[in-house]
Amino acid sequence: MRKLLFLYVGIGLLFSNCSNDDNGIDNPNDPPNNNSEDVQVQSFMWTAMNLWYFWQGEVPDLADTRFNTDAEFTEFLQQTPNPSDFFFDVLLFSEDRFSFLNDDYTELVSNLSGVSKSNGLEFGLIQFSGSNDIFGYVQYIVPNSDASTKDIERGDIFTRVDGQQLNLDNYIDLLFGDNDTYTLGLADINGTTIEDNNEEVTLTKIENQVEDPILVAETLDINGTKIAYLMYNRFLSSFNEELNDAFGQFIADGATELVLDMRYNPGGSVNTSRLLASMIYSTNTSELYIRQRWNDKIQEQLSTEQLEDYFANTTGASPINSMGLNKVYVLATNSSASASELVMNGLAPYVDVIHIGETTRGKNEFSITLVDNPDNAFIYESDLEDDINPENSWGLQPLVGRNENADGFFDYTDGLAPDFVLAEDLANLGVLGDPNEPLLARAIQEITGITTKRSFSVQMPAKAFTGSRIETALKDNMFLDKPLHLNMK
Repeated sequence: MRKLLFLYVGIGLLFSNCSNDDNGIDNPNDPPNNNSEDVQVQSFMWTAMNLWYFWQGEVPDLADTRFNTDAEFTEFLQQTPNPSDFFFDVLLFSEDRFSFLNDDYTELVSNLSGVSKSNGLEFGLIQFSGSNDIFGYVQYIVPNSDASTKDIERGDIFTRVDGQQLNLDNYIDLLFGDNDTYTLGLADINGTTIEDNNEEVTLTKIENQVEDPILVAETLDINGTKIAYLMYNRFLSSFNEELNDAFGQFIADGATELVLDMRYNPGGSVNTSRLLASMIYSTNTSELYIRQRWNDKIQEQLSTEQLEDYFANTTGASPINSMGLNKVYVLATNSSASASELVMNGLAPYVDVIHIGETTRGKNEFSITLVDNPDNAFIYESDLEDDINPENSWGLQPLVGRNENADGFFDYTDGLAPDFVLAEDLANLGVLGDPNEPLLARAIQEITGITTKRSFSVQMPAKAFTGSRIETALKDNMFLDKPLHLNMK
């Protein structure tokens, strides 16, 4: 008898054809037993992380031989009574920046499914020098959103929310809390200083705001050179056909160059990144795009075929429209993460990737959702919620794997460095898609080889430490969304 086992990698990775005995996953080392109610959460966390965590072999306390007896295991768990402290302070590898958890797995699953509210204002947050105070700058407005109906636009600066100065201690509650409506206090740039003004804008979050990740897709004619420009802000599989249509139009327009703008793109679907890479480079399905690497326990149960993704010739519904390029110009910043970086790294063995902007975020790992259901290998599956321990509502989202390109390169945890360094300038953000917008203008200069007297000096660098896209439910998660068939004994 067989069934489907859902592995939520970010949002969803599907393992199927797994046996009922162990749900398709063999754990070669039986974990210690612990039925003590006061540490059942810690016991679940340790056992799940011992099996799935990417750095299990690097964390001494997660070693298979860490405990000689059940009593020793229990004593270890009791040393850290707070489950959150146990997860972050005891179980995580020192270099892990992205694993997280929630004391209510239903909220975690809902967040990872993108269930949230939005007013359509996308912004970055910057800390004032020598102060805990911060300010925001508008990066763009989502079309057909509440913000699109208000007097606010790209480049606007705000310092206050509901009359309170934003700072490191209150910005989460004020901007990303339970309040559906807030009022922004705007400010002006005067030289190199930011000064409050009397203008205010009130915005309201609405349920299920849908954002087309393709903000701008147009072909520019620059002195006879046809340059396709794509401003792409999230890897969402629900817009794969629209993405393919955009490339079809680029080809119909006769575009021979491409500027791929992912400066604000925090990531998303690995499969969509594969499709985008195919639209840029090739539909040759015999050429490797990326290869997964899990920990040794999981890796040995997957075949080479299951671990590898090749370039695609179809979206699943339509033939891929591929430009067949051997060079692409990518605009990327520290806000560019996970699947954005994956496209750049996956194309690198085949395409000359000219990176303009800043060093990217450095996220090359993917995660899965784990709950207290040992009979299902701790994997969350909506159809098996009744099997989850009703006394333990915690859900974990640990990093469990990493992607490498066809050359085997994966080590960009410090980010991908640009070929041409150019930060956005708060004093001159420009209009996205306009040939005079600084980052696009720099790419056009490289494409055409025509230099001008224009200066690319930056007066006020837009060095955001976080932003609206990173603070969303999806954050900068990278998730696999292809079926992997495990035929286990």
